[in-house]
Amino acid sequence: MTYEFDWSSIPGALPFLWDGMKISLEITLTAVIVGIVWGTLLAMMRLSSIKALSLFAAGYVNLFRAVPLVMVLLWFFLIVPKFIEQLFSLPPGTDLRLTSAMIGFALFESAYYSEIIRAGIQSVPKGQMAACQALGMTYGQSMRLVILPQAFRNMVPLLLTQAIILFQDTSLVYVSALADFFGAAYKVGDRDGRLVELLLFAGLVYFVICFCASTIVKRLQKKYQPA
Repeated sequence: MTYEFDWSSIPGALPFLWDGMKISLEITLTAVIVGIVWGTLLAMMRLSSIKALSLFAAGYVNLFRAVPLVMVLLWFFLIVPKFIEQLFSLPPGTDLRLTSAMIGFALFESAYYSEIIRAGIQSVPKGQMAACQALGMTYGQSMRLVILPQAFRNMVPLLLTQAIILFQDTSLVYVSALADFFGAAYKVGDRDGRLVELLLFAGLVYFVICFCASTIVKRLQKKYQPA
C-alpha cells in the first residue's frame, strides 16, 4: 500500500504558518541582539585581569555550553513565568511562554557568542592595545574605539553562521507548546491528518531560508577574508 501525498492543507494554513514564522524570527532576532551584547561583555570579562570577573564568565560559558538547549528551555519555561508573575504582580496563568523562550535562547546563545567574540578580540594584534595605551586611552576606550571594531569585522561570518544555527534551533520551543513555525506546521498536520506533508513543507522552508543565508555568509566570508 503506497502513501498518497495530499498538499491541500497547506494553502489554507499559510496565515497560521506565517504567524509561527514571525514567532521564530522574533526569538531569533532577540537572541542574536542580546546574545551579541551580553556575549561581548562576557568575552571582555573572561579576558579581564580581574580574577573574579574572569572566573564568573568562564563558569557561565562552560555551564551553558555543557547543557543541552532543550533542557535550558524547559528550565526557563518552568521557572521564568513564576518569577515574572511575582516581580510584576501579574495574574496567575499569564501566557509567558514567548518571554521565557526569548530569555532562555538569549542567555544560552550568549555563551556561544562569547567564545566567538573572545576569539575575535584575541585575533587583533596585541600591538594595537599597546598603541592605544601609548596614546593615553583607557582600557574601555581602547576596546570600544580600536579593538572591538576590528574584531567584529573579522567575526561577521561566524556571528551570522551562529544566527543561522539559532534560527534552526528555535524549533525546540515545542517543549513549551509555543506555536513557532515548526510547532504551527505540526499542529496543522496533526489536525488535518497530514503530518508528513506539513513536516516536509516545514523542512523545505527551513532549508531554503538557511541555504540562502549560508550563501550570503560565504560571500561575506570571502569579502572579509584577509588578502
